[in-house]
Amino acid sequence: MTRTLSDSPGWQYLLREFDMLYRYGSAGGSRAIRSHRKRVRDRLAAITDRNPVLEMREPLTKPVVEHLHRALDLGEVNDLNGMCRALRRVQAGLTWEYGYERVPKALEKKYAYCEVMGPRGPVMAEGLILGFVLFAPKTTYPQHSHSDIEESYVSVSGAWSENETAVFAPGSMILNRSGQEHRITTGEYDPCLLAYAWIGPEERLSAPGMRFSATRRAGRSKTPGP
Repeated sequence: MTRTLSDSPGWQYLLREFDMLYRYGSAGGSRAIRSHRKRVRDRLAAITDRNPVLEMREPLTKPVVEHLHRALDLGEVNDLNGMCRALRRVQAGLTWEYGYERVPKALEKKYAYCEVMGPRGPVMAEGLILGFVLFAPKTTYPQHSHSDIEESYVSVSGAWSENETAVFAPGSMILNRSGQEHRITTGEYDPCLLAYAWIGPEERLSAPGMRFSATRRAGRSKTPGP
């Protein structure tokens, strides 16, 4: 029997938290961020209204998932506590992965991501991917960009910086346009959990061809990575 989103309250509640995140979070006066948030909300609403199929993938873990409980504990005492509680309810069904054929050895124990909606499920969708990225303390996620993909990160718990230009706390949103180089670093003592949204053509979201940039200099490479 085919399962759909309406059969799975836990996933419904998690997607509702994404809607609230992109509906009520501050745009900081940025027209570009405000527009991006609306695009995410509109696509999410259109997908959920169709009651998409739920195709559960094999649950997988990675070493960094040992930090997830700490990240959720930290998140449950800030304004994104609803998101953390909803994620905790479905964590047994999450598929954590690297997304790369070759992962730098230094990153194997410090990074992983999971999709909750997208072409690969578990909530099947086209044109939008929603998910989470988890980083261990003292992590540097190498320079990368996303060709034909518009991406936003929202801090759920932990402190981090992008391109070493500022420190972002829970609730902060960063928008990366297609081809925009970015590098992530996390704080010394606690893990960092980010929610993310990808918007792009169906063919790109289905096969993003993820790999790191060959150089750390901004603007030189336009190869996608999460």
